[in-house]
Amino acid sequence: MNRFDYIKPASVPEAVAAAALPGSAYLAGGTNLLDLMKGSAARPARIVDITRLPGLDRIEWLLDGGVRFGALVRNSDLAYDTRFSRTFPAIAEALLSGASAQLRNAATVGGNLMQRTRCAYFHDQASACNRRTPGSGCDARDGENRLHAVLGWSDNCIATHASDLCVPLVALDAVVEVEGPQGAREIPLDQLHLLPGTTPDQETTLAPGELIVAVRLPASAAAFAHHTRYLKLRERTSYAFAIVSAAAALEIEGNVIRGARLALGGVAAKPWRAREAEALLIGERLTATAFAKAADLALAEARPSGDNAFKIELARRIVVRSLNLATEGTPEVMPALPASPFSTIPGAQHVA
Repeated sequence: MNRFDYIKPASVPEAVAAAALPGSAYLAGGTNLLDLMKGSAARPARIVDITRLPGLDRIEWLLDGGVRFGALVRNSDLAYDTRFSRTFPAIAEALLSGASAQLRNAATVGGNLMQRTRCAYFHDQASACNRRTPGSGCDARDGENRLHAVLGWSDNCIATHASDLCVPLVALDAVVEVEGPQGAREIPLDQLHLLPGTTPDQETTLAPGELIVAVRLPASAAAFAHHTRYLKLRERTSYAFAIVSAAAALEIEGNVIRGARLALGGVAAKPWRAREAEALLIGERLTATAFAKAADLALAEARPSGDNAFKIELARRIVVRSLNLATEGTPEVMPALPASPFSTIPGAQHVA
């Protein structure tokens, strides 16, 4: 671990000013950043500790029915908030499927959005990684890459984005509120994370020093509360990142789909919104054929980046399964194994 300055600001403006120095990094829950620093995959010159900034740990319900939650809200607190989990059950399911309970108690919403890839070559200092060291190459291309990207990747980087939370947030049109040296601005979450292209080291559209202060969900997202699910397929039941995942949400009238949202995780360097598949579903009847067509369209641009062709078919199947489960209706209680296709009903009573 390198030597670094440690700053503990008392306000958001102080934090933004402190992070203006190149090489600065914000510290919140630390569940990702500290691991990266221990392995030298991250070497910030200055740590700006934002854990005590006032006002960033609140869940606020808006007059129009939307909700705003601060960047320092803990993942567990958001998932176990009764009103939130009833209104946005797929997000609660995604939160409770990520990491261990101990990590969820420490991890924050803002940190989850900013977590780095779990690509082993990014973490291994002996490996070439364009994301960690621009121009050094990508050892993952010819390495152990069965879990790498099948959508939106480039020859410079085939890493995937690790977040569970971001998948349903993208599907439900979440907006990220940011404060920075040039003032406040908002970024649709779908535009926050970047595909690798020729500059995989540029992972987000945040400008230097900009700080995520909150995430906002529109009132329209609540319309999907009764028919929505998040599914995550992983190599072991708990404490593993997604091989593939999917968030599906439907508005149903009779037997006809009036609204549809669909996003995938574990397939690209960003949470992947399948807008064309959503458009195909609207007006369709709730049939296996319609769901299969939507899954095919969602993965139409997919191509293997190595030994991971199986992920394309796996992603198709989890899209169909998430749509089927969304059609059946959101469970009254959280399944015993949140987000798992192997979960059973009835589940735990801790989320209404």
